Amino acid sequence: MKNTVFAMTLAALVLCGCTGKTDKLGGKKGSSGKTLELMVVADKDLYVGDVKALVDSLFGGLQACLPQPEKKFDIVQIPRSSFESVEMFRVHRNVLMLDVKAGNNNKVYHHKDRYAAPQVIYDIAAKDRRSLDSLLKVYEKTIVSEMYEAEHKRVWKAYKGEEGYEVEQKVKEKLGVGLKLSDKYSVAKMDGRFGWVRIEAKDFGMGILMQKYDYKDKGQFEEQRLLDSLDSMMCRYVPGPSEGSYMGVERRRDGENGEYLMEIRSQVVPFPTGTYCVETRGCWRLYGGNFMGGPFVSYAVMSPDNKEMVTVTGYVYCPRNKPYTKRDLLMQLESVCYSLEF
Repeated sequence: MKNTVFAMTLAALVLCGCTGKTDKLGGKKGSSGKTLELMVVADKDLYVGDVKALVDSLFGGLQACLPQPEKKFDIVQIPRSSFESVEMFRVHRNVLMLDVKAGNNNKVYHHKDRYAAPQVIYDIAAKDRRSLDSLLKVYEKTIVSEMYEAEHKRVWKAYKGEEGYEVEQKVKEKLGVGLKLSDKYSVAKMDGRFGWVRIEAKDFGMGILMQKYDYKDKGQFEEQRLLDSLDSMMCRYVPGPSEGSYMGVERRRDGENGEYLMEIRSQVVPFPTGTYCVETRGCWRLYGGNFMGGPFVSYAVMSPDNKEMVTVTGYVYCPRNKPYTKRDLLMQLESVCYSLEF
């Protein structure tokens, strides 16, 4: 992959979080907080022992399918009094509030864009710690899903004023689909069935691979067939830096138990288009050359007329993991993938 250097004003904006300025569209302040940062609002006498351990396991556990360990969320904790009295805390993007009192009715309150936009607040009121434990487990996936949605909206908002109109138009003309892209992206390759846009910077590289297929049967959404299609696409269209090298899915297996050396995970997920979608996460590697690799996330999406399927795959190359992290860069790409429109 060529090492063309692009200005990274947008990447810095997205990774450092919004500043709290007024949102021109909704009239509310822009939410604050770093990428995938979760603010837990709970008093110290509650946020200890089993409660803290449970929150850490549900929201601070390891993100799936990354080459190095990175947490789902970076958790910060403040007392309720600080949240209520300090505006800087109230405009945080992802907020989980915990309250345990004998008079509580075991209820979960959900607030969207209450003090800022985008913002997700879940306020869990439980009568005892056992009830709190149960409510956290029941609502975990919903909370994570909504907070990821807020992260996507933050990326889209950061692109306002820095849209890559020329690249977006090229994607529409050649592939007939729309994506929200910043002006930091450039076209690497594009034809009627395949597209590749990317950012190559000093400290990292990342890109989006797009391909259209005629839909024939639901078996095309099975994990092995999706991986085969990704491998074929990468081998054909994405060359490496040395002659004969190319990009491919990391599918080597352990000789003893037969499991993948690097985790691969596929699942059906809801998608903004409202059509059938399978998300696949894993790692890619360079074949036929010096070692290069990183994480990817891919979405196989059915077209509204059920005649085609489109795969939109974001990949990251970030060997140092500082000052950028693979998790945060992949979240940016996930946001671009979620902006797909037919």
